[in-house]
Amino acid sequence: MTTTFNVNGKPAVSDAAPNTPLLWVLREDLQLTGTKFGCGVSQCGACTVHVNDVPVRSCSMPVNQVAGKQVTTIEGLSPTGTHKLQKAWVAEQVPQCGYCQSGQIMQAAALLAKNKNPSRAQIVAHMNGNICRCGTYQRIVNAIQRAAKEA
Repeated sequence: MTTTFNVNGKPAVSDAAPNTPLLWVLREDLQLTGTKFGCGVSQCGACTVHVNDVPVRSCSMPVNQVAGKQVTTIEGLSPTGTHKLQKAWVAEQVPQCGYCQSGQIMQAAALLAKNKNPSRAQIVAHMNGNICRCGTYQRIVNAIQRAAKEA
C-alpha cells in the first residue's frame, strides 16, 4: 500500500507497511534524520514532529495516518537553522548532549504558533512530557521566553 503526504512542503510517498511508524519512514526512507528515536512508546518526545501543525510523537503514529496531511520536521522548521527558537536555543546554550533538542524545539514551536507570549507556567505545562536527560529545563524555558519576545 502506498501512502502519499507532504513533508516540509514537498510531496512524499511511502511504500512502507501502513502500520510502520512515521518516525522510521522519515529517518530511513526520506533521510530526514533530525527527528530522533528515544523511547518508542510516545513518552519522551524526542520524535516530535508536526502533523497539520499539531505536535505528535512520530514513533507511535502509523504512516497511514498521515495520508494527505502536512508533516513538518525540524528540517522543515528552518532549513538554515534561523528559526527564532533555533537561534534562542543557541543564545541560551540549551543543548548539552543535544539528543532531545529537535523534539523540544518542535514542541515549543507548536506552543508559540498558538500563543505568542506564553507565561512560564504555560510553557512548563506545554513542554511537560518532553524529556531532557541532561536536565536543561530552565534553559529550555528561557529560550522559549526569548523566542517569544522576538515575535
